[in-house]
Amino acid sequence: MSLPQTNENTLAKRALHVLIIIVVLAFGACIFYLGYVQLGLGEEYRAKAEANQLRDSEISAERGVVYDRNGKELAKSASAWKIVIYPNKMADCKPAREIVIKKLSSVLKISEDTVRAKAEMSQYGNMVVKYRVEKDVREKMLEVLKQECYEDTNEKGQKVKYKFADFVGIENDVKRYYPYNSFASTVLGFTGTDDVGTGGLELQYNSILTGTPGRKITAVSGSGDSMPSEYETVVDAVQGTSLVTTLDETIQRYLEEGLDQSIKDTQAEYAYGIIMDVNTGAILAMSSKPDYDLNNPYEITSQTVRDHLDEITDERKRDEAETTAWFNQWKNRTISDTYEPGSVFKIITAAAALEENIWDLSKTYVCGGAIQVDDRRMHCSHREGHGTQTFSQAFANSCNPFFIQLGLDMGVDNFYKYFEAFGFTERTGIDLPSEQLGMYHSAESMKKTKVQLASSAFGQSFTVTPIQTITAVSAIANGGKLLKPYIVAKTLDPDGNIISETQPTVKRQVISENTAQIITGMMEDVVSTGTGQNAYVAGYRVAGKTGTSEILEEPGEYVASFACFAPADDPQIAMLIAVKKPVGEYYGSQIAAPVAADIMQKVMVYLNVEPKYTEEENAHVDRNADNVVGKSVEEAKQTLTNSGFNVRVIGSGETVVEQVPSSNQTISANGTVILYTEQNAEKQVTTVPDLTGMTVNQVYAAANQAGVNVSIVGNAASSSFISYKQDKEVNSKVYCGDTIVVYFKSTSSDAE
Repeated sequence: MSLPQTNENTLAKRALHVLIIIVVLAFGACIFYLGYVQLGLGEEYRAKAEANQLRDSEISAERGVVYDRNGKELAKSASAWKIVIYPNKMADCKPAREIVIKKLSSVLKISEDTVRAKAEMSQYGNMVVKYRVEKDVREKMLEVLKQECYEDTNEKGQKVKYKFADFVGIENDVKRYYPYNSFASTVLGFTGTDDVGTGGLELQYNSILTGTPGRKITAVSGSGDSMPSEYETVVDAVQGTSLVTTLDETIQRYLEEGLDQSIKDTQAEYAYGIIMDVNTGAILAMSSKPDYDLNNPYEITSQTVRDHLDEITDERKRDEAETTAWFNQWKNRTISDTYEPGSVFKIITAAAALEENIWDLSKTYVCGGAIQVDDRRMHCSHREGHGTQTFSQAFANSCNPFFIQLGLDMGVDNFYKYFEAFGFTERTGIDLPSEQLGMYHSAESMKKTKVQLASSAFGQSFTVTPIQTITAVSAIANGGKLLKPYIVAKTLDPDGNIISETQPTVKRQVISENTAQIITGMMEDVVSTGTGQNAYVAGYRVAGKTGTSEILEEPGEYVASFACFAPADDPQIAMLIAVKKPVGEYYGSQIAAPVAADIMQKVMVYLNVEPKYTEEENAHVDRNADNVVGKSVEEAKQTLTNSGFNVRVIGSGETVVEQVPSSNQTISANGTVILYTEQNAEKQVTTVPDLTGMTVNQVYAAANQAGVNVSIVGNAASSSFISYKQDKEVNSKVYCGDTIVVYFKSTSSDAE
């Protein structure tokens, strides 16, 4: 018999059912959420757990080394440090975080906002605040880490003291370093704060120079402290690929010194130059001046530019001007600047005309000072005219009307064929960034008017790059082969093994060897009797061509240039020197040719190219004085006099105890040797005379009277050459017998 249903029983059952439903729903929700966390949020929570349990830091990799061709380090990575903070350890201690932020901002010279942005990333265990700090900053930070940072009270009421070392660390890093500062700066380029190449080889080869970073993974305790080393995993960084360049540190230094002196002498805006191995296309030296310090690339090196920036009061305009100044000083103008080649281009016009048999070498041309082309009267730089000339004479005199006639006789198709063949319509492909292409007339455009062809024939009305010019000139030197220029010879792995090696690339045979030899002979005449006499180098046959061109965008401003190679009978190197916007004299013959001569002489000696002196040259060649120490005064005087030297005796002794210059030092043929006859005698001092504005014989006489020696740079065998510069300041004091370098150049006013 069943009990009757009551209201109490019914309510109890309902409550039980509701409770069961609630429990089921609650457990179901929990199970669902656990599943969601496990499946949907598992990776996120796992990452957070690992972030709390592991500290993962990157080990910076060294970039590859950049060497010159003889193994000298031009760019390398050096030890540095990075400053890191531990945001997760500061998450629950905001007062300590603020103290850390202010301290790091002060010591590291960075803004508080920069530090705070990283310190507040509490989900991370390790954040880098500053990379590549130097030793002095590291030393300061080591002192900071020892200091107390913050004092707090824990849950048990106990005082807890924190040091900066609890929140800040120092880790190893690497920094790019350039041992020679500004040396080859526009070629090498530099790296930014992100270790990415900016300009030059650093940018061109960034992908292989950059190494592979390593990692250091350390287990941390619940309090965030590092666990013992057995819980540490390290993956070593791998150094990047190294580069062996074609640059020669010595030749590069000669080029840079010459360009620096050129800017100093002419107050020019820029000067740039290239020296190339004519047989391979390898770049031995390349420079644009003014340049900059690779270790401090944001420092403006030009005083003129700094003065201009100081005059700008508007902050926004000043920032823009400063940015422009940076890019201007970083620019490699030998590949990124374009200019009118001027008379240097006559080499190409002459080669094309000879190759096509347009003009017979025995045929003459009469220059009257100008030539009419359509409605344009085009003048020779020698306004009164050169008169009757052969091809070679017109080339040596750089006669504009002759080359205009040559271009017109050749016609557009022939001219353009060689313009293109010599590489002026294409980039050279050199392995450097930002190579530009000049502006030139198309064949169709030149056919519309003879004026364009006429002006192009003597190097005007179009632009080229210096690297195009030197590549074309090298084709004359090597028998007509156009080579691809390059600047990286080899790449090396971290162990020094060769990965790749660059082979010379011949693009095409532009002209015949016979034509190249004829043009070489004409270029020799330019230096021996023509407009390029200031490029004369005793003992070495220099073949060259001067050039002067007005800047298209800036009438009244000029680029003076000189292209050459040597020795003419067995060419080894080609050189281009260009000086932009010189003050005063602006002809290439007066400005660029003397610079090239000075550099060429040094390079020939450095490369051990044997000089071949003429009889006239031999009378002025520097040589070693005889060793007369230990001989009697009379015997010493006789020996030195027989060798052509002047003698000066100091002291009353009978035996020579010292001589100046010593026997292992060179001295000019008419030089003076000082003989000391007493031990510990005080060396005699003399005053440096003014040796400028004189002929060679006058310089010898004045130097002998002052008791000094001279070394002649320039044509000492020609009476038309006058001294214009000396390496020691007038009225300064030197020892008797010291050598003063005196520079000579032609007094001829021939233009080109």
